[in-house]
Amino acid sequence: MDILRRNNVKVIGSAGRPVIMLAHGFGCDQNMWRLVAPALAEEFQVVLFDYVGSGGSEPSAWNDQRYAVLDGYAHDVTEICEALDLRDVAFVGHSVSAMVGVLAAAAAPERVSSLVMVGPSPCYIDDEAYRGGFTAEDIDELLESLESNYLGWSAAMAPVIMGNPERPELGEELTNSFCATDPAKARVFARTTFLSDSRDDLKSVAVPTLVLECTEDVIAPREVGAYVHAAIPGSRLVTLEATGHCPQLSAPEATLSAIRAFVRNLR
Repeated sequence: MDILRRNNVKVIGSAGRPVIMLAHGFGCDQNMWRLVAPALAEEFQVVLFDYVGSGGSEPSAWNDQRYAVLDGYAHDVTEICEALDLRDVAFVGHSVSAMVGVLAAAAAPERVSSLVMVGPSPCYIDDEAYRGGFTAEDIDELLESLESNYLGWSAAMAPVIMGNPERPELGEELTNSFCATDPAKARVFARTTFLSDSRDDLKSVAVPTLVLECTEDVIAPREVGAYVHAAIPGSRLVTLEATGHCPQLSAPEATLSAIRAFVRNLR
């Protein structure tokens, strides 16, 4: 299968410029980057895509076993890089995609040479001294609700995840994105996301890394940003003046500025 069609890949910006790949999180697609991608393309070559099972990806490419682990999504990333013959990519991963980027950089360091983690979480479940933001019981209830009534779960949870209740249109957009995802595939991706534990993988990160967190985020609280920053030697932590889990929508200028400054300094 053609990889570029499989993952609905779009490339904007002129060839020959430094490459930024923008990766969406659970229940979303590349449209989540629409407020920052055009501005980035004025200076960089920008690669947008949808993971298999999301957005405009090829439905027939879905495989339950492959996408039941984060490595399956990392394979999407490295295969896109190979198909486009990309090297020295700055990989910008939102939410669970931050950990997908860690795996892709480890698997293909010649392809992925720097990371921007937007609202990352290596583990969502609290564990002794580690605070992920959820108890095991919280995650069990979340997954049970999602699996029994995905559309209802989406309508209830998306506004909470987005935050910014004074801007309900943002919550509505995330709700629509969740609801556009095939429920069966969303259930697999949800389990892969919320039951993952990538804390040990952070120790292997050997590329320049920017960690972006928000002042308030119910999915990735600031304790998690501090943990990720401490676990990756030489990483930089920036706290955006933004609330919610999707600053590329709620605070696009601040998100754009942080990404652009980081990638510029890599040259």
